[in-house]
Amino acid sequence: MTTTGAGAMTPSGSGVQATTHGYHKQKDEHLKRLRRIEGQIRGLQRMVDEDTYCIDILTQVSASTKGLQSFALQLLEEHLRHCVATAAIESSTQGAVKGGAEIDAKVEEATQAIARLLRT
Repeated sequence: MTTTGAGAMTPSGSGVQATTHGYHKQKDEHLKRLRRIEGQIRGLQRMVDEDTYCIDILTQVSASTKGLQSFALQLLEEHLRHCVATAAIESSTQGAVKGGAEIDAKVEEATQAIARLLRT
């Protein structure tokens, strides 16, 4: 395991997480939302299998896409509130240079995630 700042642990080949993530308080809600989106995707498969009208399928694609985008934004907000905020708090105990670097790393991480979301 390697520490990534803000108390987060990432796997180093083991695939195991050793820390609590920002979304842990709403994990059940997130899983419920993902199951709903999964159902929408299965519905798309069924629509194609049943030769449903193209526009109706596209409407369902749009709904599924919006569901995923909404989910992604919620996760991003939780990341900012938890991981970035924790890095900021920890930076006050680590000194300006090291702590500032950890905050910068978390902000860069979030910026890259936003950029990936905007490309979709």
